[in-house]
Amino acid sequence: LRLLFLVYKAKPNKIRRNSRQALLLPYFILLNLRAKCFFFCFSFKATMTKQHANWSPYDNNGGTCVAIAGSDYCVIAADTRMSTGYSILSRDYSKIHKLADKAVLSSSGFQADVKALQKVLKSRHLIYQHQHNKQMSCPAMAQLLSNTLYFKRFFPYYAFNVLGGLDEEGKGCVFTYDAVGSYEKVGYSAQGSGSTLIMPFLDNQLKSPSPLLLPKQDSITPLSESEAVDLVKTVFASATERDIYTGDKLEIMILKADGIKTEVMELRKD
Repeated sequence: LRLLFLVYKAKPNKIRRNSRQALLLPYFILLNLRAKCFFFCFSFKATMTKQHANWSPYDNNGGTCVAIAGSDYCVIAADTRMSTGYSILSRDYSKIHKLADKAVLSSSGFQADVKALQKVLKSRHLIYQHQHNKQMSCPAMAQLLSNTLYFKRFFPYYAFNVLGGLDEEGKGCVFTYDAVGSYEKVGYSAQGSGSTLIMPFLDNQLKSPSPLLLPKQDSITPLSESEAVDLVKTVFASATERDIYTGDKLEIMILKADGIKTEVMELRKD
């Protein structure tokens, strides 16, 4: 265009009038191309099929939680692997959270929702302490957790919880939950990606020897503390052989009247 303009300036006046059409020709060509591109894009968009975006706010970060209640203790255990799909996000992520001196929560599922749930429970427990000058017992915390989950039932926390601790008599207690607050007091429970592997093993070890005669589950298991810890280590070692979302480390908390003990065991890291 600059070259055509220089040529136009160099020509006499009579020739300039005739060359104006030649100078305007590139502009008409560009306008024609822009019009064709516009109509092509418009027709292409009209023929495209509509793709609706699926809004999915949830994720499953895997992991497994187990709790066993005894006559004077409660064992809560969980692995430390947090993953999504085939990617491991963290190998040292604790899934066990202390809510009170005698109540410990272990959760699997979507860990962002788990953190939000823990924050709500912590704030409500703080209000309870200011009003009653004492900490919640484990059964009271179990009811609070159920109410909190049920309140969010239309947009639930994607968290599967096991609450373990000691009741007012000093006996172990375990409460197992679904995502919308339905809960049950049991002697042992497992939640998470490896629960389908661990629960049959626990049923075999802690229920009737006959698979045809399975009585109602007791709220307290007949195991001693050391036997319960060994059983937890065994079931997690077995689950890590089959479940890719369980592994790295095993964190075990043992609640008794005199305090809480913590153990860590290495698991498979592949």
